[in-house]
Formats: sequence, C-alpha cells, structure tokens
Amino acid sequence: MGFAIKELIKSKEITIDELNSKTLIIDSFNLLYQFITTIRGPDGSPLTDSKGNVTSHLIGLFSRTANLLRKGLKLAFVFDGVAPDLKKAERYRRKQIKLDAQKQYDVAKEQGDIAEMKKFAPRTSRLTPEMIAEAKELISAFGCPVILAPSEGEAQAAYMVKKGDAFATVSQDFDTLLHNSSKLVRNLSIAGKRKKNNKLGYYTVKPEIINLSENLNLLGIDNDQLIVMAMLIGTDYNIGGIKGIGPMKALSFVKKYGKEFDELFKDVKWEDFFDFAWSDVYYQIKQMPVTDDYKLEWGKVDREAIITLLCTEHDFLLERVEKTLEKFGNQEQKGLSEFF
Repeated sequence: MGFAIKELIKSKEITIDELNSKTLIIDSFNLLYQFITTIRGPDGSPLTDSKGNVTSHLIGLFSRTANLLRKGLKLAFVFDGVAPDLKKAERYRRKQIKLDAQKQYDVAKEQGDIAEMKKFAPRTSRLTPEMIAEAKELISAFGCPVILAPSEGEAQAAYMVKKGDAFATVSQDFDTLLHNSSKLVRNLSIAGKRKKNNKLGYYTVKPEIINLSENLNLLGIDNDQLIVMAMLIGTDYNIGGIKGIGPMKALSFVKKYGKEFDELFKDVKWEDFFDFAWSDVYYQIKQMPVTDDYKLEWGKVDREAIITLLCTEHDFLLERVEKTLEKFGNQEQKGLSEFF
C-alpha cells in the first residue's frame, strides 16, 4: 500500500548493533522493488547477466542479506500471496504507469537522452515470477526462513510480530502499522547510504524504529482510526483517497468523529469518489487473511547453492562472491555493480 503518513509518524534512530539477535520479518516485495529500481546502470537500465537476465534484485539481496546476517540479525522473509479483489484497480493503475514510462524511456533511448532514460527506467520496474523464485532460492540458501502469506505480505509480517514471534517488521512503507505491527524498522542497511531516485549519487540514511503504541498515543487515536486515516488519504484499495484530504486533515476528521465512522464517511462524501462501501476497504485491511503455517528456523549458509545461483547461472564474479561469503560482507551498496 504505502499510505502517505510519514509527516505524522515519530521514529527513533537506531544502530544495526541494537538489532543483534533480534528476529526481523522482512516485507520481501518491498525490499526487492527497492533493489530493482535503484541498482541500475548509468542509463537507468537494470543490471543483467550475459544472457540478458535481470540481476539487480540478486545483487542487492545477496549483499544486504550477507551484511545483516554478519551483524547477528535473524532475518525472515515474507512473500505476498493472492492479492485481494479490491486491489485489481491499483494493479491496473501500476501497469499503466509502467507502460507509459516504457514509452517515454524508448523515446529517450532513440534520442540518446541519458538523463531522461535514467529518469523513466526505474518506473518500468517489475518483479517477474522467475525473479521472485530466484530471490526465494537465494534466501533459502542463506538458511533464512521463507514465509508465504495467503494474501498481503505486510499483514502476515505484522501478524507474526503481534504474536510475539518476531521483534519487528521491516519495510520502507508504513502498511504493517495498519495491520497492528507493534514495531516497524525502516532504512535497514549497513551502508548507511541510499541511491538518489533519478539522480547521481547517494544520500545518508540511518536505520530507524517506529513504535506503534507510542505513535497512536501521540496522535490520540487507536489502530481502527489509523486505518480510517489511511483510507481518507488513499490506499491500494481506494486509490487517491478523498480529494483534498491529507494526513493532517485526516487526523482532524478521526478526532472529530471518534469511532462514528459511518458519520465520518458521510461527511467526506465517500460515495462521490468510490462505487463500493467504505466498510469494504476497512474490513479488507482489518481482516486480511494470515496464516500460522510457518516455521522460524534458521539453517547453515549453503555456499555451493549460492555460488551456483549467482556465479554459474548469472555470471557473478566468483572471487567477489567467495570473499563476501567468507567475511559475510563489507560491501557497500554503492559498490554492488562490482560483482560483475
């Protein structure tokens, strides 16, 4: 989802060392999209092997996982299952954005405009079934659990934290908070740097943790009201939200009406914007399917499996992969292209 509430959320900077021995549940699709949109060549095109297969996701996943495991973090990765029917419109919207971006990229390529190519290329990013399968294979080779969510991965991740099976969810989005994740970790990276979107260079980032109960107390609302705020602003199930309502205005509405959600949505004229009931979205979020069918067990790193996947199948440089596996990574994110 990725609802826009950052300006209202209070977070605390932490160090990677503070997460030592902590079990963290990673929203895998969110992580992989970070890699395929930012790990790219000078013209914005994704990195590929000699056969033309995209490898940006594997480069990022290999380096990030090795580095974090080396620091003593216990990582588990959740993957999305079947998307809710209400998300079909959002999927169509995203597809159209990618198609439009591809047209713009093709025009820029014909004109030899590197700046425009770099601008539009990340917007064409998509995860294929093959890329997802490779990511699962690499994660398993690192000995980390792979959890298959029945529906949305962030809901499953939040459920596991809420149960007490993990310390926090990990995502750049705030969606796990809607699903009652008690803690959310953002900017989880050893390098402390992130590539600037559509620009050269990097900017400094530090890991941060968000405590849900502390934020709800500061805002003076509960989790049900947080869901309603997200709906007013816009979610994947009601794209765009209610026109003219941002985070601050959404907060004022939920404080004004309390738990009288019917009255609130009448006031904002929900039916003028959407042809389905507000309650459809509310209960879709609140009652998202989750499962107890998972095991949080960590195994040994299968070095041979990692080398076969990366070096034999995708042309990674053997000496660099072996060096990372031996030391479990001192590789900064900005140097990921050096694996080729």
